[in-house]
This record gives sequence, structure tokens and C-alpha cells, in this order.
Amino acid sequence: MSTQVLPSGEQWELSAGEWSATVVSVGGGLRGVSHGGRQVVLGYAEDQAAYAGIGQHLIPWPNRITDGKYTFEGVDEQLDLSEPDRQNAIHGLTRWANWERVDDGTDPAVVEAGHRLHGAPGYPHQLDLRLRYHLADGLTVTATATNVGTSDAPYGYGMHPYLSVGRVIDDCVLEFRAAEWLEVSPERMTPIGLSPIHDSPYDFSSARTIGEVEIDNAFTGLGGASWSVTLTDPDTGHRAMLTSDTPWMQLYTGGAVDRTALAVEPMTCPPNAFITGQNLVVLKPGESHRTTFRVSV
Repeated sequence: MSTQVLPSGEQWELSAGEWSATVVSVGGGLRGVSHGGRQVVLGYAEDQAAYAGIGQHLIPWPNRITDGKYTFEGVDEQLDLSEPDRQNAIHGLTRWANWERVDDGTDPAVVEAGHRLHGAPGYPHQLDLRLRYHLADGLTVTATATNVGTSDAPYGYGMHPYLSVGRVIDDCVLEFRAAEWLEVSPERMTPIGLSPIHDSPYDFSSARTIGEVEIDNAFTGLGGASWSVTLTDPDTGHRAMLTSDTPWMQLYTGGAVDRTALAVEPMTCPPNAFITGQNLVVLKPGESHRTTFRVSV
């Protein structure tokens, strides 16, 4: 007799005080975070698969690689075009892979998941991947990649959580600081170039209402070793905040989720980093890379 399998795989629950979260084995993803019964990170139903990138980790590259083509250490590579309508390779190779729980399950506030990424078309490298989720007055997520292969490996990390305060984001107040935003072509989302954020439509250095602004862009010059993005409901005071140590982030005002939440995506590198080398991590055999982000209220 077969066992029923949920679209997002195994469900691993975390709890600590007023906080709760669900981690899933498909992609090692995050199927929602709540505080005091209020959704802080947008989730999806247990009988659904992840959609619009909700809670997915983007490994070994975030965002897009134009035409899926790049050259690394003199070798030309061709990735599968996982965004066929735009002819791009998007969001890495592990979003739909099965991850295993690797902690002992004794701490209700901790889940650790692991995955061995083997070589794939266009990415002939082997990585051991670990995700550690820890609830304690917020959710801290630590992502670690170790090169267990015999060759240098290009690497980037991103995550795709949507912050939520329980209402359409048009009415919400947004605040973050960045020096530059990355312009992309509207047809293929191909990077064009960086522009100063000052006096642009994306300048939220002083907290203000989002309104009808549409954002699907990367930002850098985030200031120091840590940055934060804060979304606030001006009527209730409910807040959702994401803090990270990455040099880049992507904001998406969420047309795919009817602007009910704001995607705040920490990224270690920008789109096309495999092509340009900008902020690209190169892991030598045996080397590891670690990055962290935190969700709080």
C-alpha cells in the first residue's frame, strides 16, 4: 500500500513562544512563518506545491543567467533554460530537489536540512548544502555550501521569502536603504546597468507608502555588514522585517501573488554573476561559504 506524498514533501514544524514555522523537504523550503497567529512570511497550503518562488532557496545561483550560457575557468557551459519564455536559466538547481532532515529533531525550535548537489548540465560540480532554521524571537536561516568535488565551483545563494502584514502592500509603508538599483529589460529581465537610487521611484530610504510602485529589481550598496527591509501596516502597526548580510537583495512587489506580500530576496550576487563574475563566490575543493538572514517583527 502506497503512502500519500504531499506536493511539498515532508513537513517539519518549528515553534518557540509565539513563533511558528513550517519547513518542507521539497527544496528545503519555507512554507510560512507566523507570530502570534499572524502570518509574517507568506505561506501556501499543505496540499499545494510552492508557487511564485514562495520560500524557495536559490542555489547555486539566484535570479537569472541570460541564455543560460557562461564561461568558467575557460570552459563554456550551457544550463537548461528553466525560464523558457525568456530563454533564461533561473534560480538555480535545487528548488524542486528532495532535501533530508539532518538534525536529531529534539529541539522544537530548530530544523536542519541537507542536500548533495551532484553535477548537472551546465554545472559539473558537487556541493554539500545545509540549511539551518532557528526560531528565537524571530526566524534565523543559515545557508552553508561546501565544495566536495575536485574542481573549483562558482556559487551564489538567494532566498525567496515574501514578507506579509496581512493586507495588500499598496497600503503599506516600506523602508530600506540602498545606493543603487539594477535596471533590467522588461522583455527578458536582462541586466542593463546600475543607477543611483536617490530620486528614483525606488527610493524608500525615508519610510513611505508603496502605492502603485512596481518593483522587480536588484539593489546593492546596502550599507555595512547588515541591511534590513521593513514592511509596516500603518493602521495596525503590524510589521515584518528581513535582515541579512548579503551584498545584494531583490525586491518584488508580487504581481504573482496579487500584491498581498513583498518578496525580499537576499542574494550573495546579482543576476548574471556567472557571466560577469560580479560578487561571484568561487569555492575551491573543501571550501565552504555561509550566509544568514533573519525575519522578525
